[in-house]
Amino acid sequence: MDYQTKIKRKRIFNQPFITYGLLVVTTVFFLGMELTGGSEVNEVLLRWGAMQKQSVVQNHEFWRFFTPMFLHIGWMHFAINMVTLYYVGRQVENIYGHWRYLAIYLLSGIAGNLLSFAFSQGAVSAGASTSLFGLFGAFLILGRHFRNDPAITFMSRQYGIFIAINLFFNLFSPSVDIAGHIGGLLGGLLTATFLAVPKRSESFNIHERIISGMIFVFILVICFFLGFKNAY
Repeated sequence: MDYQTKIKRKRIFNQPFITYGLLVVTTVFFLGMELTGGSEVNEVLLRWGAMQKQSVVQNHEFWRFFTPMFLHIGWMHFAINMVTLYYVGRQVENIYGHWRYLAIYLLSGIAGNLLSFAFSQGAVSAGASTSLFGLFGAFLILGRHFRNDPAITFMSRQYGIFIAINLFFNLFSPSVDIAGHIGGLLGGLLTATFLAVPKRSESFNIHERIISGMIFVFILVICFFLGFKNAY
């Protein structure tokens, strides 16, 4: 393989193709809902896999911990989250690498949906916000592990302010599933610490990484059983 080909392949591999893939998959799901009845219709949302506590408790539809992160309720919800994913996702994917980034996105989404399952009152919920808050958390935790890098510390603070403002306004919006957002944020903080940044893992204390992984699993298990307990 010649040098030019290697450079071209490296350039292609460095593209944020996971982010682009997530955008495509989420768009396909959204258009599918719009074409089969409308993304704001509860029956359509449930048919496509939105979170609803009763469906999980009564029918054991555990895939609802996964599928809601690819669904959205209305065009505005979809557009805002996809724009956020495009800009934030590319940054996080560039820092953590493709597969760590995908793991953070999916595991944060699952954590958010499990926290929603544990503490929600049974309303139908969906959205990539659980995963997006995980990406915010993944960026935020960099400030903890790279304290001597002024650029990363500054951006980490900016994300911290953004998260605080977002969660504050969530308190006054009854349509927002704040438990899902908090769960996603915790998922991002913990999984990003556990996975670490490639080629910079020495900046992440090995004991913190192990403890983060254990806490993450503990939270998922507790939320799973709390969801069933609070349903009765």
